Amino acid sequence: MDNSGKEKEAIQLMADADKKVKSSGSFLGGMFGGGHHKVEEACEMYCRAANMFKMAKNWSGIQCVMIFFPPFFVLQGRFTIAAKHHISIAEIYESELVDIEKAIAHYEQAADYYKGEESNSSANKCLLKVGAYCAQLEQYQKAIEIYEQVGANTMDNPLLKYSAKEYFFKAALCHFIVDELNAKIAVEKYEEMFPAFSDSRECKLLKKLLEAHEEQNSDAFTEAVKEFDSISRLDQWHTTLLLRIKKTIQGDEGDLK
Repeated sequence: MDNSGKEKEAIQLMADADKKVKSSGSFLGGMFGGGHHKVEEACEMYCRAANMFKMAKNWSGIQCVMIFFPPFFVLQGRFTIAAKHHISIAEIYESELVDIEKAIAHYEQAADYYKGEESNSSANKCLLKVGAYCAQLEQYQKAIEIYEQVGANTMDNPLLKYSAKEYFFKAALCHFIVDELNAKIAVEKYEEMFPAFSDSRECKLLKKLLEAHEEQNSDAFTEAVKEFDSISRLDQWHTTLLLRIKKTIQGDEGDLK
């Protein structure tokens, strides 16, 4: 079946689902009254329609389904299911690079729904996605708030506290891009909040970078990054932010080689 065929089937499924909802009497009445099963069947049709639109890469069609689908589960108090649907849509925007801002919005909504179920770990995963994209889009203050929030939430958890240093490291890098003094103050704050951060390789790297930046020493900055990377490989996200910081050093050529 070609894309046009998938779109036609999706549109027909939505039309059939609408008829199911209307025949149940009313939306709320259908959920809580005798038409409950019809509304459940309609939801299944909406889900199939969303999958057909996804295969056809029809993003506006998916959005039409999303207008109805998660609110249905929210009204039922089934926040986890609603959250998973928002994540599915976010991943579509993410993988196809259709609209990162919309992906961010869906991850944020999913995080809110997970919080409603007190699923903090799942909410944090969604927020970290938001933080990463915000930093890439130069929305540094929002990224900082997210990384600090998640870091504070995990540093007292025996199973998760090891990850806290990474979140504070990312927050500090975002601070660094905005202002060197802000980064210094942030590092001191993180050390006070989470003493284990002081002994981490991430904290030691930050202090070396701050010193190199203060001295406007591009070579020292690069050497510190290369030394860290030789033991703990830096991913593309870290490299991008470090390059942005390095470019603020006078006379820098803008690479980390």
